[in-house]
Amino acid sequence: MSSADRSAGSRLSRRFFRRDAVTVARSLLGRLLVRHLPDGTVLAGRIVETEAYLGPEDRAAHSFGGRRTPRNESMYKDAGHAYVYFIYGMHWCLNVVAASEGRPEACLIRAVEPITGLETMRRLRAGRPDPELCSGPAKLTQAFAIDGSLDGIDLVTSRELYLAWGRPLPPNRIAVGPRIGVAYAGEWADKPLRFYDRQSRHVSRR
Repeated sequence: MSSADRSAGSRLSRRFFRRDAVTVARSLLGRLLVRHLPDGTVLAGRIVETEAYLGPEDRAAHSFGGRRTPRNESMYKDAGHAYVYFIYGMHWCLNVVAASEGRPEACLIRAVEPITGLETMRRLRAGRPDPELCSGPAKLTQAFAIDGSLDGIDLVTSRELYLAWGRPLPPNRIAVGPRIGVAYAGEWADKPLRFYDRQSRHVSRR
């Protein structure tokens, strides 16, 4: 790809996502999450925290054991689609499908540093200080007005929601640790599959 293709405003291609979830999760750090609202407002933020979910062998993945249900059907789409699911009866979470069609790997976007559209995000997350607008998977979907209507959309072609090149983090800025909230997954709970910007104030947890 040319340098022009990788400019800050250019969206990520299908090829970017057609890699294993670990590689994609690391590579998403520093990229831009972009949301176009129906009223024309544009929201954007720099991705600062992700987690990788590795498919049928991963006990923490919704596709563990080859599970396939209406809820997780989007995980089986081609790489570059959105998998948006509801948790705790109140929150949405945004995942990016990785690997390839039929191979249900995904990357959870856990935290974003807001860049564009802060007034709208502040309204959607009323009363929260700026570092807490998007410092968690449920917080960022609220701030970006992401819900189940976006489940399964193609992030490569959609205008509503997509990811752009931004500036990838240098390796020395990337911290690695176990994923959060997956204690039920046994030995998989301790695997180093969470990646975050060690210098960002906007991550969900250090």
